[in-house]
Amino acid sequence: MKRPHILIVDDELSMREFLEIILNAEGYHISTAQDGKTALKLLKKNTYDLVITDLRLGDMDGLMVLREVKKYNKATPVIIISAYATAETAVKAMKEEAFDYVPKPFNVDEMKKIIKSALSLKIKGIDHEPTDGKNGFYDIIGNNAAMKKIFHVISRISKTKSNVLITGESGTGKELIAKAIQKNSANPDSPFVTINCAGIPEPLIESELFGYKKGAFTGAIQAKKGLFEVADKGTIFLDEIAELSPNLQAKLLRVVQEKTFKPIGGTDDISVNTRIISATNRNLEEEVIKKNFREDLYYRLNVIKIHLPPLRERPDDIHLLANHFLKTFAKEQKKDIQKISSYAIDILSKYNFPGNIRELENIIERGVALETSRIILPESLTLSSFKLNTKQNSVSKTHNSDNMPDISLPQEGVNLQDKLDRIEREYIFQAIEKTSGHKQKAAQILGLSFRSFRYRLKKITDQGYTPPFSDEG
Repeated sequence: MKRPHILIVDDELSMREFLEIILNAEGYHISTAQDGKTALKLLKKNTYDLVITDLRLGDMDGLMVLREVKKYNKATPVIIISAYATAETAVKAMKEEAFDYVPKPFNVDEMKKIIKSALSLKIKGIDHEPTDGKNGFYDIIGNNAAMKKIFHVISRISKTKSNVLITGESGTGKELIAKAIQKNSANPDSPFVTINCAGIPEPLIESELFGYKKGAFTGAIQAKKGLFEVADKGTIFLDEIAELSPNLQAKLLRVVQEKTFKPIGGTDDISVNTRIISATNRNLEEEVIKKNFREDLYYRLNVIKIHLPPLRERPDDIHLLANHFLKTFAKEQKKDIQKISSYAIDILSKYNFPGNIRELENIIERGVALETSRIILPESLTLSSFKLNTKQNSVSKTHNSDNMPDISLPQEGVNLQDKLDRIEREYIFQAIEKTSGHKQKAAQILGLSFRSFRYRLKKITDQGYTPPFSDEG
């Protein structure tokens, strides 16, 4: 089978060589061009399966290369890469039918996936996104190491009847974990009953849990089964267990200990064989110390504990989850949206997600509703702590939590790129000086990968600037 032919266009020799090495190793045939003029000459002579171009070239920009590629062969996918990624240029690139827009420095494995997806589009005429079939457990999406440990725990404890306590912040998917335990149990078709202890007024929750007899109170015109009885031989999921009053905690303790309870207005005990899975976003140990939660009930419920990490601690799962939600909502809203742009994914990966997976789900649902193209662009993302402002070429905060100094624009204007280059150079040189020339430590201080730090430093030295401490760190 013919090797896919890829053209790399970048004015940085180090980037051309880097991409050529990793893509040659993947079995691709590689050609390179150091500027747009050379790229156009090659495009006239040869046919390429994919073009990867930097946004900033010496003689023209990547968008011009993109337009020329589309003139020769509209089906050839183009990936634009840039160390100066902005929402506005991403939107322009996507509207001019770029396959993707990838900020530098990029993750090599992620770049390989994007390239495979682009070549799939060229060869098969379809968009190919990685499936999540191998990256989850039942309905739980996740490939993060912590999540894999949780999946392993679920598979080990599901066949038992031991009570389980699931902890974690709101929106982390505690109910999905409970359902996965039941589905992986010895009797997956047994009843699974959910009750939100915080969502039902206290006078009603007792009757919901334990039921009542006819005439037990005004309005009880007929007997009603409680949820514990409905869940007999199955599982009851008590969400937000910490919200139960002391009186209900005492009654629940009896059910846990003796497997029996009395319905309201009843005199006879009802026996049940029900597994209890409870969940909370609070620290129950602290609630016990504060006397807000019964210690004996806590230990009865906390036979097996599963703690769900917040989404910000599993950033490697954001892409998987976002793609899963995209497919769900695109189908639901009957929209032909194929993928999420890499720049949009990059923005999501840097976001804190205070609302966790539930917030990500809402963001993607809203993005699908707002998007008019076949790919989710950054301008369609609405994040609670900041929102994209593509017209102003920036990410604008909805609240000034970073204590940014006042920046005033001079009347005569300013060369923004020169100013940004000078700031970057100053920070990099200060970091090198502060670490006595140890470049790995300097990279850490600046929150950069070592590869990104070296790339930026080389760009500065190529411009004729000499950093302090010339020895290698």
